[in-house]
Amino acid sequence: MMLELLWLVPAIPFFSSFVLMVFGPRLSQRAVAFLGVGSIALSALASVLVAIGFAGSAAAGHAFTQTLWTWIDVAGFHPHIGLYLDAVSLVMTLVVTFVGALIHWYSAEFMVEGEGYSRFFAYMNLFVASMVTLLLADNLLLLYLGWEGVGLCSYLLIGFWYTDPANGRAGRKAFIVTRTGDTAMILGLFLLATHLGTLDIQELMRRAAQQWPVGSFYAVAAALLLLGGAVGKSAQLPLQTWLPDAMAGPTPTSALIHAATMVTAGVYLIARTHVLFILAPSVQVAVAIVGMATLILAGFSALTQWDLKRVLAYSTISQIGYMFVALGVGAWSAAIFHFMTHAFFKALLFLAAGAIIQATHEEHNIFKMGGLRKELPVTFWTFLIGGCSLAGLPLVTAGFYSKGLIIWESRASANGSIALWLLAILGVLLTSLYTFRLIFVVFFGQAKTQVGKRPGYRMTIPLIALSVLSLVGGFVNTPAGLGNFHRFTDLMHLALPPVVERPGLGITEMGSEGLVTLAFLIGLYFAYLLYLRKPGYAKALAVSSIGSALHRLWFADWGFDWLYDRLFVRPVLWFARIDSSDFVDAFYTGLARLSELAYRALRSTETGKIRWYAAGIAFGSVVLAALVLIL
Repeated sequence: MMLELLWLVPAIPFFSSFVLMVFGPRLSQRAVAFLGVGSIALSALASVLVAIGFAGSAAAGHAFTQTLWTWIDVAGFHPHIGLYLDAVSLVMTLVVTFVGALIHWYSAEFMVEGEGYSRFFAYMNLFVASMVTLLLADNLLLLYLGWEGVGLCSYLLIGFWYTDPANGRAGRKAFIVTRTGDTAMILGLFLLATHLGTLDIQELMRRAAQQWPVGSFYAVAAALLLLGGAVGKSAQLPLQTWLPDAMAGPTPTSALIHAATMVTAGVYLIARTHVLFILAPSVQVAVAIVGMATLILAGFSALTQWDLKRVLAYSTISQIGYMFVALGVGAWSAAIFHFMTHAFFKALLFLAAGAIIQATHEEHNIFKMGGLRKELPVTFWTFLIGGCSLAGLPLVTAGFYSKGLIIWESRASANGSIALWLLAILGVLLTSLYTFRLIFVVFFGQAKTQVGKRPGYRMTIPLIALSVLSLVGGFVNTPAGLGNFHRFTDLMHLALPPVVERPGLGITEMGSEGLVTLAFLIGLYFAYLLYLRKPGYAKALAVSSIGSALHRLWFADWGFDWLYDRLFVRPVLWFARIDSSDFVDAFYTGLARLSELAYRALRSTETGKIRWYAAGIAFGSVVLAALVLIL
């Protein structure tokens, strides 16, 4: 039975990561690439076989549980190492393993000239294994193990080139900021285990629905604490500051973090525990507000960045914001739909960006590029496809269908509103503007940097595959006026509740899509005007008093780093300096000094004179014998 292969999906990358950690430095690059890439490809194949088995089975409740062994058994608390497969975890596992395999294939060429080749694949395989564990865990304790695993791997990969202090700082920043959210999450798990007596996810949701009324204090507290964990991992306000700095890691790492793994963990957590958020309507509204604020603020910040990867980083923060909006209005299926399409086009954009950076001699400044569409035609067309899908080019790109569904549900859902709908459309305009700003500046105009290395087939094939997915991936779910095909949302409804729509909206779904299209075109036009046809206009805006002030504010991520530095970092450093000579340190310093004195005393006995050594041994023997006789 193919469903029984489920345990192989996380086991294969865990095993390969262990082998690479232990034996990787002694293996050839060819063997490391074969093991690192092949293991994720095998995991993806196992996922496909499991999906076929799932589609052909009649599992009770449209779910499959595989218990491997009992992890802990203390006083009635006995979480298992067990896997739970339903429509949500199936789709997300397929995306993570398949996109992860393409990223690994790309990495086999991209990382070939750098140091730490085996170490890189060991970390990347552990990253995929941890994410799959998070997705398939049947209890929140095992989910938390995967959750911390992806946090550890993000630290290791962001600071991969650790000889540069800036990379180490970026890794530590990501680790510390996400730990803030993780602290809230673990408190939420304690609350749930204490008051509901289990961490098994399905049983937990059943007991919560039975024991806690809507608006219950415990439901609100648990949902708020889980939301704290989600905003940390998914880089949403107010814990979004770590993600732009995470660009210090290798580009394939950025693709894996942004497209398929860590930043989507918070989306999955909220969707998986949706019952708690339904029981806490105020927290669910907060999810939508956080997502909307994040997508707008990150969109403005993306407009001002000059680093190619940082523009894409802010776009990730913004697009995850759309997913949070969907979760907040109860459009659970739409959030997972956009997760899938976002994984395709964001992985494509980051991998294409890596090809551009390598070809321009590690140049990151988009204003030092230009004219690359002729020098790098395959990279240009694939980046253009990814950018169009990110911006939501109507009718032909995956991003149009998933983002359009979220925007419609932000108006049509019983939890939606006109304000959310209009702001979501504004987000489309901003996305189109900063995306085509990027495309026009990098690929059009005069060339400013000579092209060196061009991508080989191992980098090109993943770009082409992801381009195809970025185009056709949205046709699994189309609006009423464009085929009314709902296969994806029908699948999600096997595990997630359908959205509750309100009647009498005064606008149809196609009307909403029309306004989305108009916003896309306005953003495209202004990007063309400001960065291709009349670039002097953009420079004039940037040097004006208001434009300059806004540019500095948006470029600095609205001052969040400045604020946190003064609220948290500096006080901690000040206290550390004050506390550096406290009595505890003095006690241990005294012990160290005592050990040093004892060492010097013993050292003085090392004279090198054999007769003195023999006399000392004889004298010691006599003293020892006397003590034995006396005592």
